[in-house]
Amino acid sequence: MRVIFFGTPDFAVPSLKVLVEAGEDIVAVVTRPDRAKGRGRKLTAPPVKELAQSRGLRVMQPAAVGSQAFAEELSSLDPDVIAVVAYGRIIPPSILRLPPLGCVNVHASLLPKYRGAAPVQRAIINGEKKTGVTTMLMDEGLDTGGILLQEETEISSDENAGSLGARLSVMGASLLSVTLEGLKNGTVKPFPQAGEPTYAPPLKKEDGGIDWSLPAERLSDLIRGTYPWPGAYCSFQGERVTILRASVAEGGHDCAPGAITGISAESICTCTGRGILRVLELKPRGKKAMSAGAFIRGRHAKEGASFDGG
Repeated sequence: MRVIFFGTPDFAVPSLKVLVEAGEDIVAVVTRPDRAKGRGRKLTAPPVKELAQSRGLRVMQPAAVGSQAFAEELSSLDPDVIAVVAYGRIIPPSILRLPPLGCVNVHASLLPKYRGAAPVQRAIINGEKKTGVTTMLMDEGLDTGGILLQEETEISSDENAGSLGARLSVMGASLLSVTLEGLKNGTVKPFPQAGEPTYAPPLKKEDGGIDWSLPAERLSDLIRGTYPWPGAYCSFQGERVTILRASVAEGGHDCAPGAITGISAESICTCTGRGILRVLELKPRGKKAMSAGAFIRGRHAKEGASFDGG
């Protein structure tokens, strides 16, 4: 089967790898242009491009994915199907209509829940206990196409957006391979999405601001859901701090939200609107990540000090 693969970040890498190892005929890999990164602003290739080049695959990095010239170039490759995994741009109708088996997307949620760009992060932030991956036959809407296959998984209490996303990327790769095989032999057919849709808009930096009046469980979800970006942040003695890891402690105290009620080498117990949040790891702005104990020792803080909101 002749496949054109669209994808850009780490999330898409397992899917491309699985298709290559399954012996699919990958006639082209389409990915975003290289980007300047880091302090030196060095041009850096997307992870999908690096894998594609290492396997000797043709790489295309169009500046304008919607141009007629690009659609014609893809058409000349005569694809049977186009696989799309976290490409990062809207695929225009001129491309959606090209392959006879359609454009198949891997989405990191159980559609129609969490349509949009940040399904992994939003699911954790919202306190979901389960999620999954969906393969979908793409149409012109925002993740509205017919469902092909789905696989569900539990979200563990210690998973963050980074670790859950990595796990879902592997699940999605396996599901994509099964989906394409099913499309090829006619055993997989799309069916309409059912139920009330929810949405997962892209995260913004301000989404990581901590409001200590919220319950401890909500704050733990925020910290996990915004890691590694944008991070859940607040301030301490005028210094901006990102909280990297935390857990919910049993019991509670009658104290003001943000007030520190207990200090140990492992944690900083902090009052919230309901319950206690055990802060375990932090990163002050411009410095390396550090344990709760190292943070407190470096600032000579004691019980009764307070975190302020983000």
